[in-house]
Amino acid sequence: MKKAKAKVTFFSIILMIFSSFTVNTAAAESNRVILGGTPFGIKMFSQGVMVIDTETVNNGSTIINPAEKAGIKPNDIILSAMGKNIKTNEQLSEIIENSQGNSIELAIKRNDKNIKVIVKPVKNSEGIYKAGMWVKDSAAGIGTVTFYSDELNGFCGLGHGICESSTGMLIPLDYGTVDKAYIADVTKSYDGKVGSLNGYFTNEEIGTATLNINEGIYGITDYNIGQSIEIAEADEIKTGKASIYTTINGNAPEYYDAEIVKINRNSAKPDMIIKITDEELISVTGGIVQGMSGSPIVQNGKLVGAITHVIIDDVDCGYGIFAQRMMEELETKLK
Repeated sequence: MKKAKAKVTFFSIILMIFSSFTVNTAAAESNRVILGGTPFGIKMFSQGVMVIDTETVNNGSTIINPAEKAGIKPNDIILSAMGKNIKTNEQLSEIIENSQGNSIELAIKRNDKNIKVIVKPVKNSEGIYKAGMWVKDSAAGIGTVTFYSDELNGFCGLGHGICESSTGMLIPLDYGTVDKAYIADVTKSYDGKVGSLNGYFTNEEIGTATLNINEGIYGITDYNIGQSIEIAEADEIKTGKASIYTTINGNAPEYYDAEIVKINRNSAKPDMIIKITDEELISVTGGIVQGMSGSPIVQNGKLVGAITHVIIDDVDCGYGIFAQRMMEELETKLK
């Protein structure tokens, strides 16, 4: 077995007659979910617009960086400009371009704190007022659903949050839509180069995304097609044989052989390291590819976790998160 290296990429209920019976039954019911493994497409829009970077503006005679001068930093979230809520790049650009060079007050969220800054746009060499910053308001992509909960009308997917590619910061989710997706083909992974599942949205909306957190994408849905399965407690999980349930063609998932090679039961991350051993899957994907994030990991008939990342230098290996932890987050955030 190749040694896993640390470099990863990114590329988810009776009246009491016998009290003990009632408690055990309720616990068992609440711990059962509908197994995912299906691809989904997400379109998400941020809370305000995220500053990706600042840049200089050339007005023909001098070079200046208005955003940097105002104290604006990458990863800042611009919530409003001159008291007007900002939802899109276009809204912010319009206010800046129509400023005539007058100062603009921006309300910004930085590290969970709200602050205000004043930026003074300058006219560039083409005669357009600019503030000297790159911003982003949305993201879209394909991932894998880990499980659905009938009890909560919710779902979990990906097993990790969606981050801005250049800064690595979690995109603050305002709202998002979740559609079914179809996998058309696969770009194979090789050690040192990660491949991907390539597909498209079917435009059949199955829910809304409400949370983008470190443990994955969470949302509301009444889509509950699939097999019922019990979530394993973390201390039930063992190293050894397991399966992953994932889709590499169309939208119908299949089981593939895998092995859990390491488990971290304390606060250390990741929760698991998993190795793909299925020759059929490896022949098609090379191991783990982008888009497989969220793929359920099943052991002894129970859902134990989800794949979260591929290890770049050893692409048949990857990291995983406990399903129990994902369920706890779903219960906490959606109840």
